[in-house]
Amino acid sequence: MLADASRTILGKIAFDLERALARRATLGAPAEARTRRLATGDGWWVDDVVCTSGPSDATFEEIHEAVSVAAVVAGTFQHRSEFGLDVMTPGSLLLGKPGQPFECGHDHASGDRCVAFHFSHALFERIAADAGVPRGARSFRISRVPPASELSRYVARASVGIVRDTSAADDMAWEETALGIAAAAIRISSQASLVGGDVSAHTLARVTDSVRMIDRDPGARWTLSRLAEAARLSPYHYLRTFTRLTGVTPHQFVLRTRLRAAAIRLAADDAKVIEIALESGFNDVSNFNRAFREEIGVAPREYRRRSRS
Repeated sequence: MLADASRTILGKIAFDLERALARRATLGAPAEARTRRLATGDGWWVDDVVCTSGPSDATFEEIHEAVSVAAVVAGTFQHRSEFGLDVMTPGSLLLGKPGQPFECGHDHASGDRCVAFHFSHALFERIAADAGVPRGARSFRISRVPPASELSRYVARASVGIVRDTSAADDMAWEETALGIAAAAIRISSQASLVGGDVSAHTLARVTDSVRMIDRDPGARWTLSRLAEAARLSPYHYLRTFTRLTGVTPHQFVLRTRLRAAAIRLAADDAKVIEIALESGFNDVSNFNRAFREEIGVAPREYRRRSRS
């Protein structure tokens, strides 16, 4: 289990979402997606979006007004577009093209929180060209990027950004994150193949429960057998189902959830690296250092230094 200090820091990510859900339940208010502008620049802007929809709320069609790359930082939801049905989980990206219709639903659990990066067409074209993406592949071919290793550093930065109080001085940091996450998204999209097919509501519910259980306590001693038992599935069927719906294996999801949580702590509190490693679910600091460097791109101490400079 994570220590109280870790819960306090990581709880800030979900705090606004939980508070909004509690307010809605108390007042009987309708569902809403509340948006807070975090930063803006020439051809880009980034919003913190807290959604309070739940299983009792009907879905409705929405339209992407600009190129959108939204990082899910809390909660889960279902997203349906021209590419089919996707399950959005913490660490994944929701991609949108201007004029593209879509629907989002919370059939099995309430609420989510995203950091949404938006780009003008001209800026996104420049980002895609600089990232080496051919002209014919500069429009998203998928609607979801799963919690891939290439994304972890950017989702961690976005999560840290909403933990802290933002100011005009943070705009450069947000711009760097925006450009990096856009380049990663279009590179992955340009190489992706579409995997279609709907799934049963029962299956979606079980995977949603698993994802939220892991996200609440990433440092717990998760095993495939334990997760499968909680989902009331055989280990092999659980592994196949989880991977199909989320785009990553349970092990990959747990590892990346732990590393994002560790990155947030490194940036936001003063605990020793070894304490963060052990409380994040790693057996020793050497394994943690190696995994963190592979996933985030720098060693934990260097990440802490850069995030506070």
